[in-house]
Amino acid sequence: QVQLVESGGGLVQAGGSLRLSCAASKSIFSINAMGWYRQAPGNQRWLVATITSGGTTNYADSVKGRFTISRDNTKNTVYLQMNSLKPEDTAVYYCYTLIGGYDYWGQGTQVTVSS
Repeated sequence: QVQLVESGGGLVQAGGSLRLSCAASKSIFSINAMGWYRQAPGNQRWLVATITSGGTTNYADSVKGRFTISRDNTKNTVYLQMNSLKPEDTAVYYCYTLIGGYDYWGQGTQVTVSS
């Protein structure tokens, strides 16, 4: 089991930046896939970005070139640097991992981008 706690959300103007953090309750060194999803009101949860234990990253087309996912295994933390934010990036952002066939989610952090 692992608990995931997100932080760093908030209100920002379009074109601004935010960095989200996801702190895990145990070592993430051996956890392969970790990622971020987002869910806007009335919509389903969509994948934003993933990162493997080897550092391989994957991004949704809508955030490529603007968002960067990274991980610091010494701090058991995954980050999502979000630049050039747009109003359509407004959503609750969730940290996610898969361990032993089980999904684990954080509680989410709200990101609101004003136009």
